[in-house]
Amino acid sequence: MPSAFGITWVQLKTEIWRIANVVYSSNNVKTGGSPMSQNSDVQMPIGSAPSLTTCSNCHSPMPGELRFCRNCGFRLGEGVSEYTETVRFDSARAGMAASGMQMPVPTKRKRRMSGMAWIFVALLVFFIGAAAFTAIITPIRHNIRTVRMTAPAKPKSFVGVDGFDTADDESGVTFNSVEAPDTPADKAGLVGGDIITSWDGTQVRDEDQMAELLTNTPIGKTVDVEYLRDGEKKTTKLTTIAQDEFRRLENSFQKRAEGLGQFGYDRVEQVEIPGTKIHGVRFDRILPNRPADLAGIKQGDIVIKFGDTPIRTPEELSMRVKRALPYSTVTVEVMRGNTGETVAEGAEEGADKGVVQGKPLEKISIPVKIGKQ
Repeated sequence: MPSAFGITWVQLKTEIWRIANVVYSSNNVKTGGSPMSQNSDVQMPIGSAPSLTTCSNCHSPMPGELRFCRNCGFRLGEGVSEYTETVRFDSARAGMAASGMQMPVPTKRKRRMSGMAWIFVALLVFFIGAAAFTAIITPIRHNIRTVRMTAPAKPKSFVGVDGFDTADDESGVTFNSVEAPDTPADKAGLVGGDIITSWDGTQVRDEDQMAELLTNTPIGKTVDVEYLRDGEKKTTKLTTIAQDEFRRLENSFQKRAEGLGQFGYDRVEQVEIPGTKIHGVRFDRILPNRPADLAGIKQGDIVIKFGDTPIRTPEELSMRVKRALPYSTVTVEVMRGNTGETVAEGAEEGADKGVVQGKPLEKISIPVKIGKQ
């Protein structure tokens, strides 16, 4: 409440404290102490008002340097410096420390290796030992001479055809084409479709026997060969060669500088000439503006001879065309005059399947200028 002077009691008390400090400050200049303070070590600057704080108990204003309220004695504030850290000891260590005994130093327990670790170490030692053993033994083994107990494979003779197959009537073995120029079969005059019936005096029955005969025939040996062509029995002599020589001839032919010949047909079929045992190759499609078309070869013509070589299989015709030199002229014999039809399955009884039916055939010789592939 306001006093008789028009100010509050709190303001009045504060002013009284300020005046009291000013009055008695001259008596404490040397010591610097405050006459109103219970703490003699707290110094107040001369001629200045002290910083104030309020007691949390009685709410009286007090100088900030005091620790206890002058009215109620309540503690005004606490600082961090007034606290001391508390260190706790267990009972055993506290007793030993009090009696002056030396504290025991804890020791680490040794870690033992597990079973898997021992297995890993054992495997590691095993592999290292095996590697060392191999490094020692290998040079020794290389210095030991070994004797081969197996005999080397017997070289096989080659004749230069695309492979043997058993003939349909099992009268011998046949093949589709002679592979390359100057091979034994080419020099002997054989062509695709021939049936070999005898080899060096031995009757030939099937392809397995023929393979065995070639294996047993020494390379470079000249043998007598009997074969059938168009139902006629023929004989010739043939000198076998090694596989390496056959491959050399084949590669030389495929890579010759002149290139390979081209004729100009798409589809062909092996047919039998009516009234004969002769087979030929019928052209089912002639490509326009190609050598065969430009020379006058027509669809349905049956080629029976290419140059001086009889043609009995489509494979032999293809090989002979390739062997012809590009831009050279080759005389081709064809049979013409048929309808181009063959007897199919289910034809009337007595008709031979695959035999050309129609008009009488006429043999025509046509010169053809060979193209280049």
